[in-house]
Amino acid sequence: MRISEHPILEFPQKKEVTFSFEGQTLTGLEGEPIASALHANGVKVLRHSPEDHRARGFFCAIGNCSSCYMEVNGEPNVRVCVEELKEGMVVKRQEGKGKFTRR
Repeated sequence: MRISEHPILEFPQKKEVTFSFEGQTLTGLEGEPIASALHANGVKVLRHSPEDHRARGFFCAIGNCSSCYMEVNGEPNVRVCVEELKEGMVVKRQEGKGKFTRR
């Protein structure tokens, strides 16, 4: 599900990393947006709207909307369309408007 060859664009090699999504171990490319890694792994629904509970996915891809808010490493309201993927991250769908967990 990832574009690897293109007649004009070049895709530099990146290190493959593992991360956790809702208890499942997935792989992605280090430094790519978390949303891209999820999309490449077949995850299309990133969250549900707080009021109507409608599915939300990868929308603006520039950090302007709230369609991609997720919980990353215990922190809510992370815009995963612009947050870079790192080895060992823990990513979860966020319930409602998100709640901070005490560490």
